[in-house]
This record gives sequence, C-alpha cells and structure tokens, in this order.
Amino acid sequence: MTRGSLLVDHIGELVTNDGRDGDPLGVRRDAALLIEDGEVVWTGPARHAPAADRRIDAGGAAVLPGFVDSHAHLVFAGDRAAEFAARMAGERYTGGGIRTTVGATRAASDDDLRATVGRLRAEMLRQGTTTVEIKSGYGLNVADEARSLRIAAEFTGDTTFLGAHVVPAEYADRPDDYVGLVCGPMLAAAAPYARWIDVFCERGAFDADHARAILACGQAAGLGVRLHANQLGPGPGVRLGVELGAASVDHCTHLTDADVDALADSETVATLLPGAEFSTRSPYPDARRLLDAGVTVALATDCNPGSSYTSSMPFCVALAVREMRMTPAEAVWAATAGGAAALRRTDVGRLTPGARADLIILDAPSHLHLAYRPGVPLIRQVLHNGVPR
Repeated sequence: MTRGSLLVDHIGELVTNDGRDGDPLGVRRDAALLIEDGEVVWTGPARHAPAADRRIDAGGAAVLPGFVDSHAHLVFAGDRAAEFAARMAGERYTGGGIRTTVGATRAASDDDLRATVGRLRAEMLRQGTTTVEIKSGYGLNVADEARSLRIAAEFTGDTTFLGAHVVPAEYADRPDDYVGLVCGPMLAAAAPYARWIDVFCERGAFDADHARAILACGQAAGLGVRLHANQLGPGPGVRLGVELGAASVDHCTHLTDADVDALADSETVATLLPGAEFSTRSPYPDARRLLDAGVTVALATDCNPGSSYTSSMPFCVALAVREMRMTPAEAVWAATAGGAAALRRTDVGRLTPGARADLIILDAPSHLHLAYRPGVPLIRQVLHNGVPR
C-alpha cells in the first residue's frame, strides 16, 4: 500500500491529550487529522482540513489515541482456568500459580510461544491497543528467559526482563543463589533483548534487599527500572521504586500515606491493573487517592494466564471508572498518555503533530461510551503507524 497522506475527517470528538485549556484530554470537536508517513502532521477544525491522497470519514464518531498497555505478560504456555474457578469459589490468591505456568512455558516450543504472543497481540490491536509492553518471567532459567525476551522483541520494542518473578522450585531453599543467577548469567543473556528490568517485590516473592540488588544490576546493564509493588499487602516496593527512579511501580493496591507522598514527589508513574483485582476478587486500588495527591496514574491490563487473563483496555477503563473512582476522562488519559508516561515514551499516547499515527475510531460519539457501555465492542477501526488494521 502506498502511504502518502491520509486525512481522517468528520471527527465528532477528537481526543488529542495535548493538555491545553485545562482539559487533559485536549478534546476538539468537529475536527480532522492529517497523517503523513505514519506520523500526525496536522490537527484542526474539519472545515480547514488540507487536501490529502486518501481520506477516512469518521462519520461524526470519536477518535482517540491508541491505547498504551504498559504491563503485560504474553510469553507463556498452558492454561489456569481451573485456578480462576477456584478463586471464584472462594480460594485466596497468593501468586503461587506462577510456577504452574513456568513448567508449561519451559516445555513449550518457540513456535508455540510465538503463536500465543501473536494471538494475544492481535486481540489487543483489535481492541485498540497500539503499543504494548511485554515481560518475560515464566522461564526463570537462563535459556528460557532469554528466548522469552527474544520472542517478545519480535512484537514490541518495550520488552521487560522479569527473571525475578518468583523463585523457581529448584531454588526454593536457595533464594540467594537464585538472585545471583538473575544478576549474573540470566541478566547477561536477557539484556540484549530487553529495554527494562522488573522485580515482583512482594511477600512470597522477593524482599526489598533482593529487589534492590537485582534492579541495581539491571541499571548497570543499561536497563530501565519497573517494579511490581504493594499488590498483596503493604510493603517497601513503592518507595524502593521511587528511590531507584523507576519509570513505573505497578499494582499499588495497598499504600500508606508515605507511599502516596513518595509517588507524588517523584516522576514515577503508578500503574494500576484493575483486571487483576477483578480476576482475584481482591480490593481495588484507590485511584482517587492517588490522583488527588497529584500522582501520575496509568492503566494497563496485566494480561497473564493466572491473575488477569484479559487483553482489553476498554474493559480496564470501565473497571477504573466503576471500581476505582476515576472519571471517564481520567481513565482514558491513564490508558493512553498515562501508559506512554509509564514507558517514558513521547511518540505515543497523544494525537498531536509529531506523534506516531496510532489512533482508534470508536463506534460512538464520545470517549464517555467506553465506560458508559462496558463490554460492548466499540472499536470500529484502528490505525497503527498510520495504517488501517
């Protein structure tokens, strides 16, 4: 297909995320948008739209930036539907099922893992997700962590080394030895395929000392820092992430006043994952508390086979509004510009000149419908890099 220039016009509501006029969403009405070579080059009133080689008529619908899903675990094998059913029958979530997925992932072929990532990535794209971060974490040995990231890198530039997901069974009595493996041979094998390093800093996983050591090694290898923190209970993870300059601390379900203050005084994003609370029948994070304190908040799916097997950012937007006291505008911003901030990306999450032309056309007149009509397939069309998908 010849790219040339593409005009999207007859836009009833354009969400730019330019933050002007006191409106974080930067909503423009009766608008148009011009794309050249995969980049947004102009936005403005439809009546002033320039000529273009091709045209898409939005038909008065809303147009939004593509969703930016900054937390996903897509490289895995196996199924944990029975574990989900047990939780719905009252069993408490502890994170222990991760080891079940590790066994299945180690036994899977490269082609099987690649097919799973491809299937889930396609699901995400159909639902408006144009940028996704993908973690390793279900290999937990040198060879399988490296191949997980190598496969993930075929689908995204935002890959995260999560060798410190849990301590695998073979190291259950030797956690210090496992930390040494993660910091040494595993990191060396994984780093060429990773942009980020992450640790599950939680009871039953890694304590603050181990997490700090692993993240420091990742930083020394040139990787940016992310952190799973404060999901299962209060703990040191959030403040550790802020101390180390993490781009994002994720989950943030159980926070003290000191945690909130630390986030508010930092550039670290709090990434909230309501799909995990939905799927584990756990308390939801208090997004309102974070937002009112001035913390930057992102939303992501946490797509994984155990605790949040959803690939739908619209579903997470609806949950955030209904269960976490976010306004629809705050939730949409968190799912687009907030996710971009969590990945320290300036080219996505917005529709302004210079941005990558990732956008979604809703089958609705306003972004409000993403929360107003939960579960309804409202994504009419997706453009990724300016190309209709």
